[in-house]
Amino acid sequence: MVNLIIYQKSKPKVSKTNVVNPDEFEAHDHWYPKALNATIHPMINFFLNLEQERIITRYCHLHPTVNGEKLREVLNHKAKHFLWAGADLLNVTSAGGKRQMVVIENNSCPSGQKSMPLMDDNQEQGSYRLMIERTFKPYLKNLRKKVKGSLAVIYDKNPMETSGYAKVIADVLQEKVYYVDFHVDDPNPKVKFEEGIMHVLDEHQEWIPIRAAFRYLTQKPWNRLPLHSKTKILNPIIACLAGGRNKMVAAKAYDLFNAELQEHGLKINIPETIWDVSKNEVPLWVKKMGGHAVVKVPYSNAGQGVFTIVTEEELDRFMELEFDYDLFIVQSLIGNSNWSSTTSSGKLYHVGTIPNAKNQTFVADIRMMVSSTEKGIRPLCTYARRSEKPLVDHIESGSDSWSMLGTNLSYKNPDGSWGSDTNRLVLMDRRDFNKLGIGLDDLIEAYIQTVLSMVAIDKMAQTLVNKQGKFRMRLFKSLNNDKSLLDEIKLD
Repeated sequence: MVNLIIYQKSKPKVSKTNVVNPDEFEAHDHWYPKALNATIHPMINFFLNLEQERIITRYCHLHPTVNGEKLREVLNHKAKHFLWAGADLLNVTSAGGKRQMVVIENNSCPSGQKSMPLMDDNQEQGSYRLMIERTFKPYLKNLRKKVKGSLAVIYDKNPMETSGYAKVIADVLQEKVYYVDFHVDDPNPKVKFEEGIMHVLDEHQEWIPIRAAFRYLTQKPWNRLPLHSKTKILNPIIACLAGGRNKMVAAKAYDLFNAELQEHGLKINIPETIWDVSKNEVPLWVKKMGGHAVVKVPYSNAGQGVFTIVTEEELDRFMELEFDYDLFIVQSLIGNSNWSSTTSSGKLYHVGTIPNAKNQTFVADIRMMVSSTEKGIRPLCTYARRSEKPLVDHIESGSDSWSMLGTNLSYKNPDGSWGSDTNRLVLMDRRDFNKLGIGLDDLIEAYIQTVLSMVAIDKMAQTLVNKQGKFRMRLFKSLNNDKSLLDEIKLD
């Protein structure tokens, strides 16, 4: 199958529909070249196959105040809305040498499969297939009785990975799958909803009803997909608004869940976060944090809308920008030991990579992808990303802090298309993994932090839906009263 979409500069994107049939999977189409033939690190393979009870026993052994029953309950959580997640975590330390994994965000459409070496060379579909068999296929049970139709994968970026999911779904379920490009600014979309049922325009210009869709929409998905849909969508839009694509509500979800977890010795580790901040208030909070902070547009992703501020010049540049939204979040900045935010709980610093031959240390984050299964929330794959430039001990005037702290590989081209800087990708293979300087206990901590944040968002999503299955708009407005965002939300 050929899926070539060429974007002309300054012209709107045009969506395209392809039909994927069983037995079309070709591994080289769905992995980065450097990952395709990589050999998984034995520790990563061991971790991904580690039984839940052994994880709980080990974690409670290292954290004696943790209630094992509560941890078991969290890991066995049956997700209702947020079934597939990928958290970005930083490996940090305190001045006293206490190391921990800190959750930066959790994503409702996470990438990662194309960066993951195979756990078993004989299973060429890798963790793509694990995701579909463990999570998507069970999600479809008894669907035909409610909505008759086909299956679809809809996406707005990352065709390498999304086409892989489309082909695996076709193979696992042995039926054709519609694979549809659905961009935020598409003038002639190939997706529409009628009476709550998704329809896609096929190659014969006929509208095909869809009973279930696998979604990879990352840019304002709530302005194209309705909150109330008869077509089952993984993940549904409520998962995005509850925190999977909404950092504002995610911060509040973490805070609420942490209050529940406190007596059990568990906690979601997050930077100190100030929410509902207007643009004019940003300088005040940056000053309170010692002149070092991170300002985020709460509804952006892929590294967009994140501003690291360590100098007056960077703050001035931020204040000169215009934004679509009214409210921001301000978080404590994790940097070098000489320049990190001052918070009530002290300063945190990046552990970073093992120094290279030039004795340079780079910031790196870890992506941990998990999904809800019949045996609880289980890890699927993991990879890491490093910053473009190494950490420095002292910040000079004119320094670009993002190049030292930003790890996201995605970048947006002038024509609106997306690219990826794979030179900074750190694979979990025999060669790259050792550069991260992490061990098995760090991986377990990353996994548990990912699950805790995922459960917090799923609980928030459940709170935002009433007993009749309708979105509680009044409650949502009390949590996130940003008129620009509210105007974008598509209810039906």
